[in-house]
Amino acid sequence: MHNLNLLKEKSKFIRVETLKIHKLAPETRVASSLSPIEIFVSLYYGNILKYNPKDPRDENRDRFIISKGHGSISMYPLLADIGFFDKNELNNVCKDGSFLGGIPDPIIPGYETVNGSLGHGLGVGSGIAVALKTKQKEENVVVLTGDGELNEGSNWEAIMFAPQQKLDNFTLIVDYNKVSMLDFSKNIINLNSLNAKFEAFNWKVYEVLDGHNIEEVYNTLNEAINNRDNKPKVVIVNTIKGKGVPFLETHALSHILSVKTEDIDTLIEEIENGN
Repeated sequence: MHNLNLLKEKSKFIRVETLKIHKLAPETRVASSLSPIEIFVSLYYGNILKYNPKDPRDENRDRFIISKGHGSISMYPLLADIGFFDKNELNNVCKDGSFLGGIPDPIIPGYETVNGSLGHGLGVGSGIAVALKTKQKEENVVVLTGDGELNEGSNWEAIMFAPQQKLDNFTLIVDYNKVSMLDFSKNIINLNSLNAKFEAFNWKVYEVLDGHNIEEVYNTLNEAINNRDNKPKVVIVNTIKGKGVPFLETHALSHILSVKTEDIDTLIEEIENGN
């Protein structure tokens, strides 16, 4: 197990910094960005992914594609903290002239793809995985989607394609926070039995019951991504949309809601003083 205390502290740090960014740029999708924090922390601070901040396009890097780009503002403080770009840039999110926008794109060091239009990350990722296998490269391809994003039919084309190609260098992580843009996901397209759906398509399925238990998240992701047995892997991570902001955690419209500026400092203090 990696340094558990470090991962816990970094999760708290990233959650606080994400709220600070939202205070500066209220147009950011804060609820979507709070649910996958433990996933990001495990991948990067837990050294599950191979990456090189000094050369973001290092040929020997693992490829991490964040298909739910709007929900990854929490990656900004992480990437700055590990050296992909200057931390002072975090003060300029969504300002004219900054490369840190409300929806990330590849101009940001550490991002691989354009992430604005949902439903494409899995297809792009599976293509990259095929290319790496063809070149007999050992690097992994990891894609993060939201559960609402799985409503897009293009995802299921890739879900059929990856097992056919035996892409065991390919891992999908589902940020299963169960809230879409305008309602709870079950009221739009119910994804119950998601595990069984992927098993039926011949994926190796893992599930994280508590996506904010850093030990469980780290251990499961580490096992899945490093498993090579001729199947693509999916890790279904049960998370809470808006984690750390109580009114967002239970709201059907949390995706499009902002946190009042005057409430953010109180929330930050509560998070910093919590366990």
